[in-house]
Order: sequence, then C-alpha cells, then structure tokens
Amino acid sequence: MAITQAMCTTFKKELLQAKHNFSTGGNTFKLALYTSSATMSAATTAYTTTNEASGTNYTAKGGTLTKVEPTNSGTTAITDFADLTFGTATITARGCMIFNDTQSGDPAVAVFDFGADKTSTAGSFTITFPTADASNAVIRIA
Repeated sequence: MAITQAMCTTFKKELLQAKHNFSTGGNTFKLALYTSSATMSAATTAYTTTNEASGTNYTAKGGTLTKVEPTNSGTTAITDFADLTFGTATITARGCMIFNDTQSGDPAVAVFDFGADKTSTAGSFTITFPTADASNAVIRIA
C-alpha cells in the first residue's frame, strides 16, 4: 500500500470538460485524510472512504477548503487554498486527497503523501499549503 503524490489524470481531462470551477462562488472542494494503508496515485478517480483516517474532531469527507481565486504567475495558471485545520483533533494520517464535493461522484483532483505518518493528540492537525506561485502552488498548469 502506498500513496503516490500526483495530480489525478482524470482531473486533467475533466478540466477540459469544464467539470471543475475553482473561482469564488464555484464548486466546493474538500480535503480528506488517509492512513498509511491507503493506495492512491495519479490513477485515483474519486473520493473513497477506504482507508480514510478517523478520529476525534475529524469526520468522513474531511474539511471544506477555502479557495484562493485562480490567477496567472508568468505563463503558469495557479490556484491555491487557505490552510486547513482540524481543531482539537486526535488523528493519524499519512496523506490526503483534494476532491470536488459539488460534482457527482466526488471526482479526485490530487493526492498527497506526507512522507510519514503525522499525528495530533487533542491538538490542531493543520494542512499548510505552499506559496501560491508558479513553482509551488498546490495546483498549477504550466
């Protein structure tokens, strides 16, 4: 079992089909946490409860992301999200998935591996997103 960090292949196709709207007022995107038993990669197509993390102050489907309006940085289109915190949480996760909660079937956007299990015990479990620029934004198209 492993999580291979990737932008999901189906997401790339769905962008061309106008299935995802990252603009303010557009679709709702969520972030779900997964255990080290999860198997996810570029081939992941949708949110699943299989091997989703569980714990105090974490519910299935994770948390709703606050979007940052899409923009350009040079010749790269980027979008990002505000950091997400699960407060007073007792949870262990190895990775996460961003998915579109508005669209039917909860299509996957991207999966991320934390590199090791991350744990909080009755504390804040925070997902910190990188700088929103052409080299680091969590979603970028060059």
